[in-house]
Amino acid sequence: MLEDIYTELIAEHSQAKENRRQLDHATIKERGHNPSCGDEITLELEVADGKIVDAAFNGAGCAISQASTDMMIELMRGKNVDEAQRLAELFIKMIQGEVTDDAELDELDEAAALKNISTMPARVKCATLAWHTLDTALKNSDGAGNA
Repeated sequence: MLEDIYTELIAEHSQAKENRRQLDHATIKERGHNPSCGDEITLELEVADGKIVDAAFNGAGCAISQASTDMMIELMRGKNVDEAQRLAELFIKMIQGEVTDDAELDELDEAAALKNISTMPARVKCATLAWHTLDTALKNSDGAGNA
């Protein structure tokens, strides 16, 4: 059921404070904005030697956009840039309904719980805002963390 999206997992991640902060040593900073609903985030990454050492965000928006951002940061911390971009693309394809195989989506960890948003077109941009922002940030950097 669609109501299952609003489980404790969404509430927990949308209200989590651990990843909602400024990074002292951010090497990449990217703003993401969804003009259709007003959701916005500023994503900060600390990338060193091609690896996401740390990540954090600030912003405002609905529970789905905030929870999705928090889940993404937890998933991406410690990943190399190429892997992070691949996972971002996988998440976006999942939300767009292009990838539906649960086995393939397992590597998205908790973010795979957002799969049913693909059936709610008005919420797709909310769920993918952070992931598009991450993809843009990594493509605009040189991969080593020097924006």
